[in-house]
Amino acid sequence: MRVLVLGAGQLARMMSLAGAPLNIEVFAYDVTTGNVVHPLTQQVMLKGLNTAITYADVITAEFEHIPHDILDTCANSGKLLPSAQAIKAGGDRRLEKSLLDNAGVANARYQIIATRADLDQAISTVGLPLVLKSSLGGYDGKGQWRLRPGDDLEAIWDEITQCLDQTSNQAIVAEAFVPFDREVSLVGVRAKDGTIAVYPLAENIHTNGVLSLSTALTDNPELQQQAEGMFRALAESLNYVGVLAIEFFDVGGTLLVNEIAPRVHNSGHWTQQGAETCQFENHLRAVSGLPLGSTALLRHTAMINILGEDTLPKALLAEPHCHIHWYGKEKRTGRKMGHINVCANSQAELKDALASIANYLDPASFPALR
Repeated sequence: MRVLVLGAGQLARMMSLAGAPLNIEVFAYDVTTGNVVHPLTQQVMLKGLNTAITYADVITAEFEHIPHDILDTCANSGKLLPSAQAIKAGGDRRLEKSLLDNAGVANARYQIIATRADLDQAISTVGLPLVLKSSLGGYDGKGQWRLRPGDDLEAIWDEITQCLDQTSNQAIVAEAFVPFDREVSLVGVRAKDGTIAVYPLAENIHTNGVLSLSTALTDNPELQQQAEGMFRALAESLNYVGVLAIEFFDVGGTLLVNEIAPRVHNSGHWTQQGAETCQFENHLRAVSGLPLGSTALLRHTAMINILGEDTLPKALLAEPHCHIHWYGKEKRTGRKMGHINVCANSQAELKDALASIANYLDPASFPALR
């Protein structure tokens, strides 16, 4: 089985590692260069998208911001999973909101903004405070603004106007600010035959809009059941195949969808050590038509993102159940360079393990551990 991944970053890399034991060959299409590369070595394997499509048995994606002409070409081959519709919805907040509404899945009140009159109407109908998000291109906290009573509306609108002018077909989604208790996410997978398997919820801590720490949760079956119902509604409405991640706001025990990701997801990296079958293997199983693996929790696990750092103290590896995953990237401030999975036999032991690991790490670079 040969699987072509649209995108040649760390998620394609981890899919390649997960696919090797199943004799699944994973290769990646770099949408920037047009080269087809090995996800680990980055060596060029083939030239051109059409050659890669012909070579592949299945095509999937590691990110949602893929040019639509590329998605459409892949969809026309009949090999793309999940569908182009699902991937496009993950990359356009307007489509995402429509999808959530059509599936009957709760999310924040919103209005689409293309003009200043639209913004004034959103202030009137949705109300302040507002979270303003670019429909296209925003990720990891980029392309977002907060508008609160007393803020300089003209200055914020000037920034939004620049955003609208930079990209064709751009718009802004104005959402009601949600006073949430915490952010959680659910990673699940749906097979070609409609079988669904989900992982435990993860609680997420973000720093400057970027995920810092994800911890698998086991203590709230009611919240888990609620999240699973919303996952099922979305996955079945799309006839989805593959891993799908949903990020939620937890508001007093009621979940509201913040956004979806039609792919393997950063908040699911803990599954590499914490679950019977990791999210990367299950995604490959799903798109390749294989039975899904168990998503059962093996042990309590948390994932720490490594942002902007290309070295860590070697002593970390002496910590029990500490696993470091590097992405082979060139160092850049704020860049996702790798992650650390930490496991324990109980939540109390996991808390102690994270505290111990924090002693080795720069608090400025790993603030969530503090």
